[in-house]
Amino acid sequence: MVDTRFHRFVGPIALGALLAQVGRNDLVGSLSNPDHLITGVSELALAGPGDLALAAQPSYVEELRRTAAGAVLIAPALRDAAPAGTILVALDKPHNLFADILDTLYPSSTRAIIAAGRDDLGAPIFERDVTLGANVVVGPGVEIGRGTVIGANTVIGAGVTIGRNCIIAANCTIDCAHLGNDVVLHSGVRVGTEGFGWLDLGRSNRKIPQLGRVIIQDRVEIGANSTIDRGALGDTVIGDGTKVDNLVQIGHNCRIGRNCLIAAMSGLSGSTILGDGVLLGGGVGTSGHLTIGAGTVVHGRAAVTKDWPAGSKLAGAPAQDIRDFWRELATTRKLSKGEKQG
Repeated sequence: MVDTRFHRFVGPIALGALLAQVGRNDLVGSLSNPDHLITGVSELALAGPGDLALAAQPSYVEELRRTAAGAVLIAPALRDAAPAGTILVALDKPHNLFADILDTLYPSSTRAIIAAGRDDLGAPIFERDVTLGANVVVGPGVEIGRGTVIGANTVIGAGVTIGRNCIIAANCTIDCAHLGNDVVLHSGVRVGTEGFGWLDLGRSNRKIPQLGRVIIQDRVEIGANSTIDRGALGDTVIGDGTKVDNLVQIGHNCRIGRNCLIAAMSGLSGSTILGDGVLLGGGVGTSGHLTIGAGTVVHGRAAVTKDWPAGSKLAGAPAQDIRDFWRELATTRKLSKGEKQG
């Protein structure tokens, strides 16, 4: 669900009234219970009885079958997969209406890096031996643990929490995030930036509100000028002990396991999942919405476009088993030499 430390919620509101507010009175009459109270918005897997969730395409079916959401915006073809008793708002392109609802329930004015008017979060809290460099900006409700050092010109957004004995270098920005203990962010790191999510692609390019968080667990190190986008609704997670090199892009809703190593210039598209101990060489890219199993090694410049099981060794673009990669390369060289000799 959306963390209201970072995004103020203007509800609760009855589902029928919410639809009327976004200009969709035509859908109210089809509701089994228009008075159902919406107390938040969440992903299908995490939603509860007061939450509104989205099921827009077939990839949502398994989570839809198990959801506890009270109401779901749903593509008509998926209706039969919804649990009995769930209030369904069925329409074509439900993602567009979902974006309208998110903008209504969590106004964009609450999503600034230093949210205005968040006096409800209270003053920042610092444990002892916290060091702040010159020109550090700390938003309301921030909590910083003992022994942490914050470098010059760093900006920490409202509600952010930072654990103990962390080193946050100069010129970082941290928003919509919770950091564990012994975390190191090198200069210029951006944590909690908006994810790259759009509707009506190539035409209006409408932004999908990005209302999730970034969770950085203990002993994580992030290299200079790397960027970690917050989730769209859920979390982007960096697991214990993972080390990320300079100039790495981690997209929204990625989940990176424990003790992974990600070399410079790599880019992980949204909803990429890395198991524990995955090693990515320099310049690796992923196409998103895929899983790379624990202990996998991906060699530099590989382009991962599908799921791979634990222990894989990958190379090439598109990425393939490294033995197939070398075999194809050797065959190509032989053919090339044969043509020259002929």
